Amino acid sequence: MPDNEVVMFWRYIKSSVDRIIRCLEGLDEADLNWRPLDNANSLFVIATHTIANIEANILGVLCLQKIDRHREEEFKAQGSSAAPILQKWLDAQDNISLHLMNLTSKDLDKEYDHPRREKITGRDLLIVVARHAAEHVGHAELTRDLLFTARGRKIPEREF
Repeated sequence: MPDNEVVMFWRYIKSSVDRIIRCLEGLDEADLNWRPLDNANSLFVIATHTIANIEANILGVLCLQKIDRHREEEFKAQGSSAAPILQKWLDAQDNISLHLMNLTSKDLDKEYDHPRREKITGRDLLIVVARHAAEHVGHAELTRDLLFTARGRKIPEREF
């Protein structure tokens, strides 16, 4: 049985990504890749980057799995539909859930080597991942609202 604290963190992380995924619903290729400014991120980029960040941190650092991440490429991502992102998220959830089930409170107390943060406890890592995903929810929802405004569409109601 997984640690209750791990389950709580994972619930919040999943909820954040689910909200980002909802921002992609019903969008065509032009909408998915639209950027409010030249140096801003599209909804496709935000979703791609957020999922990759979660995999790299939870699977790669906390669960010590081999992850081949190309962070710079995440910000160039484009897609013709939301289907690949949705599938990526479904696959990532299954893989992460499987690995998280084996973690204990001792794993959360332990320090891990992080490629950009040096030493970090498992608990702190989950806090960073949850915070990062939540920040990108705000980016995605704002980007979607700007997109709808720019296209003259009614902004959909949010479900909180």
